[in-house]
Amino acid sequence: MNKFKEVSESYTMAEAIQEAQRCLRCKVPSCKKGCPISNDIPDWIHELRKGNMGNAIQIIRAKSNLPSVCGRVCAHERQCQGSCVLGKQGKNINIGKLERFIADFDAELNLTHSDIPAKTRGRVAVIGSGPAGLTVSGDLARMGFHVDIFEMEREAGGVLMYGIPEYRLPKEVVRREVRLIEELGVVFHMNTTVGEDITIDQMFEQGFDAVFVGTGTSKPRELDIPGKETKGAVMATHFLRISQLYQDGLAGRNEVAVKPGDKVYVIGCGNTAMDAARMAIRLGARTVDVVYHRTIDRMAALHSEYEEALEEGIRFNWNADIVEIHHDDNGSMTEIVMQTKKPAPTPEDPDHMEYERKTLGADVVLLAVGAQPATTASRNTSGINTDEKGFMLTREMPYGMTSRRGVFAGGDVANRQASVVHAMRDAKLVAEGIAQYVDAVKLMESIDLK
Repeated sequence: MNKFKEVSESYTMAEAIQEAQRCLRCKVPSCKKGCPISNDIPDWIHELRKGNMGNAIQIIRAKSNLPSVCGRVCAHERQCQGSCVLGKQGKNINIGKLERFIADFDAELNLTHSDIPAKTRGRVAVIGSGPAGLTVSGDLARMGFHVDIFEMEREAGGVLMYGIPEYRLPKEVVRREVRLIEELGVVFHMNTTVGEDITIDQMFEQGFDAVFVGTGTSKPRELDIPGKETKGAVMATHFLRISQLYQDGLAGRNEVAVKPGDKVYVIGCGNTAMDAARMAIRLGARTVDVVYHRTIDRMAALHSEYEEALEEGIRFNWNADIVEIHHDDNGSMTEIVMQTKKPAPTPEDPDHMEYERKTLGADVVLLAVGAQPATTASRNTSGINTDEKGFMLTREMPYGMTSRRGVFAGGDVANRQASVVHAMRDAKLVAEGIAQYVDAVKLMESIDLK
């Protein structure tokens, strides 16, 4: 049994059509309103129910460059699927699974091919190949722009490749979506760190009309915990990246923080925390505890992921914090101190809380408490303003442009996103902003004022 294998199974053709036939095709589709990129959901479900797979995928791809990804990792229960009118009866259409089925069916049979327009409208450099970078590139390529992507890793995909575990998003699915972007004429430059191997200034010198920065976040948010420098305290995103490299045969087992038999604690309760906790189980951890400073109703993770984590044996500690991390003389983690607060109202103070502290054996603490940009692209480029946390400041017109003319930013690096599809939504708006900017500049350059 492959413990890293995708856990969610796809529909068969008969199952997909049967599910699609339940759609009411509402005149005012609430599912479309619930989708951050306004996917024309009832239209492609209608084509699916008739067996018109080519038409269905064309409708989807008109709005999404990454349907196989979105069908797997989007927060459907909070977005399209959660907005379905049949949800009042507890019978929501399984929109995510249908989207995944159509996209996978299309890929397996190679049904559709996008028309590739002449690349005569301008040249755009894209830094980063995560959801935002791939979306900007795909949209601009379809608009007639020549696009080059510069990526520091050996493979494209960003968080899709190195931040979401295989059991949720198989890496061959990501590679497949990347190939489709490449077929649009987008050129990829791998193992290239912008700010070191090439600068934004040099990109403009090479003739690019605009530059998009979509490098996401990689610098951990600081936690004021005594002992946080202890060996074994690791950023969850770093743990997930190394775990994927290990599965790909590009990192040794000793480089992975979690070893068989380890006692693991995860701080945070968002999707990254769930991914890290469930990956730790797959890597042989003896116990995995999620520690969250709020209650279950305040967690950022999807309830479905919480239920799946429970089934895998992960324990949850609500209203709790890790307040100390202890280590031995060699600097290796030995235990943590966890503080739990419980309501203990008194007549004088109805909001009074009591605090209980426990010292528990621990080998690894995974930090999943948010991050901020650590990009060398902005640090080595003049004229790009950021806020106090390093997030790039952008404007509304043209959408996404920074304080440096011709340099745009979107997704996590601009502090606007929290999920793959939200990064895609932002990137689509930025692509329009880039097109408006380049067209305006070229128009002014073409006017003879003499």
